[in-house]
Amino acid sequence: MAHRIYATSVASVYVHYVAKAERKGRTRAEVDEIICWLTGYTREGLAEELASKASFEDFFARAPGLNPARSAITGTICGVRIEEIDEPLMREIRYLDKLVDELAKGRPMEKILRRQTPRSYVSKAVGRTPWGST
Repeated sequence: MAHRIYATSVASVYVHYVAKAERKGRTRAEVDEIICWLTGYTREGLAEELASKASFEDFFARAPGLNPARSAITGTICGVRIEEIDEPLMREIRYLDKLVDELAKGRPMEKILRRQTPRSYVSKAVGRTPWGST
């Protein structure tokens, strides 16, 4: 039996994502950036999906390109380790929940979006990059 969240419209949950972010001083634009990063939707495509009241199941099924870096999203959400979620659709929904939580907790966008640190970083302690000598 499919979980009830699968048939829930993304738009009905999106308003809660935005409210949570805004309560913590973040913006709707940042929520949109996170969703677009995760799913591959453009902002216009996201707006169309929200307007159509697409279910989570349809929203993720039509996602233009799920970001391969999403596998770097780890930790717990609602007391469950994301890495241990077997159901693919539930894992995608929890990835999204986790990213919005990180946003609301004040984490910088470059970390939320799992952007790599530049290779030009040099450790002051030993004068070496994290990948070897300078």
